[in-house]
Amino acid sequence: MTPAPSRRIRRAARLLVLDPEDRLLLFRFHVAGRSPFWAAVGGECDPDEPFELAARRELFEETGLSADPGCEFAARSYDFTSLEGEDVTVDERFFQVRVTQTRIDTAGHTELERAVMQQHRWFTRAELADWPERIFPADVLDLLDLAGEPA
Repeated sequence: MTPAPSRRIRRAARLLVLDPEDRLLLFRFHVAGRSPFWAAVGGECDPDEPFELAARRELFEETGLSADPGCEFAARSYDFTSLEGEDVTVDERFFQVRVTQTRIDTAGHTELERAVMQQHRWFTRAELADWPERIFPADVLDLLDLAGEPA
């Protein structure tokens, strides 16, 4: 029996972006063959890019907002199938950012992001607890608690 090929490690920064009303920003993803889902801001690190710099870059590219992501407050690793269909093992680091404005500029989205991230929304904690569609990360309320900020 041939051993399964090892998965590529996909290093990623994920941001919990909170507005002045303590609402969390999520993007709705529409991916062929999958049910729609909502996900926090973030994405893959460039080669050799530190997680903190990736967090700052992803925040700006996906939202048009500039803010200091501060220090990571959580990390996790899991197997995942990317939007492109690649099976990877994710090494993901979490950051929390508070922003003063809620206007989102998606001009920095890649072609793939423009195709699949067609909607964004600011969620209250009550909405997150009872939303009918899947939210990633699934334990986002626990992560908000871990970050030490009310939402």
